[in-house]
Amino acid sequence: MSTGKINVSVENIFPLIKKFLYSDHEIFLRELISNATDATLKLKHLTAIGEAKVEYGSPQIEVKIDKEGKKLHILDQGLGMTQDEVEKYINQLAFSGAEEFLNKYEDGAKDSGIIGHFGLGFYSAFMVAEKVEIITKSFKDEPAAHWTCDGSPDFTLVEADKTERGTEIILHIAEDSTEFLEDSRISQLLTKYNKFMPVPIKFGMKTETLPKPEDAKEEDPAPTQEVDNIINNPDPAWTKQPADLEDQDYKDFYRELYPTQFEEPLFNIHLNVDYPFNLTGILYFPKLAQDISIQKDKIQLYQNQVFVTDNVEGIVPDFLTMLRGVIDSPDIPLNVSRSYLQADGAVKKISGYITRKVADKLKSLFNNDREDFEKKWNDIKVVIEYGMLSEDKFFDKAEKFALYPTVDDTFFTWEELQEKIKDSQTDKDNKLVILYASDKDAQHAYIESAKAKGYEVLLLDSPIVPHVIQKLETSKEDISFVRVDGDHIDNLIKKEDTQISKLSDEEKETVKTAITDAIASQSYTVQVEAMDSEAAPFIITQPEFMRRMKEMQQTGGGGMNMFGNMPEMYNLVVNANHSLVSEILNTKTEKKKQRLIKQSFDLAKLSQNLLKGEDLTNFINRSYEMIK
Repeated sequence: MSTGKINVSVENIFPLIKKFLYSDHEIFLRELISNATDATLKLKHLTAIGEAKVEYGSPQIEVKIDKEGKKLHILDQGLGMTQDEVEKYINQLAFSGAEEFLNKYEDGAKDSGIIGHFGLGFYSAFMVAEKVEIITKSFKDEPAAHWTCDGSPDFTLVEADKTERGTEIILHIAEDSTEFLEDSRISQLLTKYNKFMPVPIKFGMKTETLPKPEDAKEEDPAPTQEVDNIINNPDPAWTKQPADLEDQDYKDFYRELYPTQFEEPLFNIHLNVDYPFNLTGILYFPKLAQDISIQKDKIQLYQNQVFVTDNVEGIVPDFLTMLRGVIDSPDIPLNVSRSYLQADGAVKKISGYITRKVADKLKSLFNNDREDFEKKWNDIKVVIEYGMLSEDKFFDKAEKFALYPTVDDTFFTWEELQEKIKDSQTDKDNKLVILYASDKDAQHAYIESAKAKGYEVLLLDSPIVPHVIQKLETSKEDISFVRVDGDHIDNLIKKEDTQISKLSDEEKETVKTAITDAIASQSYTVQVEAMDSEAAPFIITQPEFMRRMKEMQQTGGGGMNMFGNMPEMYNLVVNANHSLVSEILNTKTEKKKQRLIKQSFDLAKLSQNLLKGEDLTNFINRSYEMIK
């Protein structure tokens, strides 16, 4: 048996770092500015505890382009480095100065906002630069240092004549990366990754218009001045306490996040927790379209105000990825390139907290102003219904604020709905029958018929309703949902005043045979039933089970694809008590009987938008003939 240490060859690992450490080369600027931010925040902490006897002032980070010299400069006014520290932090691969600093000052530095962790970010510079220089002066009374490396394991380190505290990184941009010498490209990257960094970042100058003097003439131009172009907001709204923010502050921040969005968000949820993990953020409920597939990737994930990704899958529950806003947590486990999440137990805890916080906020909004909540329901229902489907804990909490609107714009909670229909909408087994419509216009006749009988009809029209109904039916006891144009409701709902048929059983069978022969379609099952004489003579319904299976297929999920393409199956319910049905029964002329049946059948199909093609043409021609 032998033991030893694995020898890592720098000659071999350096090219790997240059090529494969980061999935996208543009990340280099984020990493170098993160380092500059750390250096600045470290100095702030050391001055606060008295270990750095310097004036902290109002430091900033500056990015400069030297297009002619093909150089990119990143300058900070942080604590800088001595020659020994350059040897320690730069020449020792993957030695994180930030992590060492946090360990040394663990009592107070954890809240300082320091970003670094792996100690590899500096080397991302070599992905775009053929040579990198560091000119740095420590806050300590020691000479400045000048480090140079051309991307090989060889470097030079000499004394420099820099007199001001801080560090300057100079990137000699490689020929294949000259895009990073363009102002527009650097501006784009700074806006993407560093928009909310905690230290002001200067990139060039901008012209600012000043107020006109009081004695200025109308035609006089307003005075201007050149000022630093600070590209970031170091104090974004999510870093503040909710008590310190007004409604307008949240709206202004939303506009800052999404400058091209013109609609105001409906409301926001401010996240702020420090145990058992640190997490802050603001989530906004926008007005959502019905198509949930195009809503995602609007939430931005930050770590200590450094942008990481807008793909928050995992840390944010799937149903909330349709929201917008920001989440920031130093406790989020990231991969070494700080580009995406790693699987971790903390992620589940954070996701669970966000779910609970959102549910509590929705309940609070409902309790505090139900009328306003009802007005916003159509714009937020997809998120809530999706949450009820995907998160059991959210489903339980949603009992208190999820709404069930009727076709008449009345809103019930689940408890209120049960109380409303418990005495009027039950079947023979005393199970509650909940009638609903999915399209007010297409199902208008059925809605009116149900309302005439005193039934309550819900309007459930979101794209995931079939799945929501299945969830409710399996979670609740003794309930069933029936679409208002499904199996005829008079067969499903218990009524004390059962209709007496005007036709004998033999006559019903005669009518059924005549109609079945006339329509000659295997897709329709004819049923002759006693109904109110004012009801339509022919009504088309779809068997609830078949309709439900097709809906589940169309919206995905439910395991229904195993059945293949479901055939179209309908019931043709014939009203035995309607005078037209009696006329069909008693008509002696076969031609007239056929015409009455076909016309009535086509009218029923027309009401369900089922009359198309040749059948529609024949119906129109037949109608003109009957008018003549």
